[in-house]
Amino acid sequence: MLAKIINKLKYFYYKTKFKQFGYGSSLRSPLNINCAQNISIGKSTAIGYKAWLAAVPLTNSTTAALIIGNHCSIGNFNHIYATQKIVMEDGVLTADKVYISDNMHGYEDVTTAIKLQPIVQKNEVVIGKGTWIGENVCIMGCSIGKQCVIGANAVVTKDIPDYSVAAGNPAKIIKRYCFDTKNWKKTNSDGTFI
Repeated sequence: MLAKIINKLKYFYYKTKFKQFGYGSSLRSPLNINCAQNISIGKSTAIGYKAWLAAVPLTNSTTAALIIGNHCSIGNFNHIYATQKIVMEDGVLTADKVYISDNMHGYEDVTTAIKLQPIVQKNEVVIGKGTWIGENVCIMGCSIGKQCVIGANAVVTKDIPDYSVAAGNPAKIIKRYCFDTKNWKKTNSDGTFI
């Protein structure tokens, strides 16, 4: 009974802080939340322990947005940082220790510490409906289609099309769903069937 009351109080608190916080969603002991007013979380979405969520316009943009859809499950220790826009569509599942950003630290000036150099804006990130992101994955300035699987420890720096399995560093497509044969088939790294 007490747990239900605490969960309802947390829900109403988050509803006032975030741009949107859907009914039935939960946020478990976040590590950090930056600019909650720019973050939208759909209904029945669970954000794991010690997640860091941010939507901070650091790259000369006037706005930033982090949009997490309905029925998503975001793992423990995820770090999702938008300086322009990151969208996670409905039903996205991430494992623990996933990093997603639409930006990176600049490192062009070798005479200046990297932490003192400007943040560089990369592309907006969209993670398609129903996609599963494995443990320790990094997604930086690229999009992933719907119903994809991204293997553990992958570093994704280029777009991945719908219905693909990608793995490695840098991530490459290793399988795609074939609608003609109705099964997953091996591919070349460009996504063509072998």
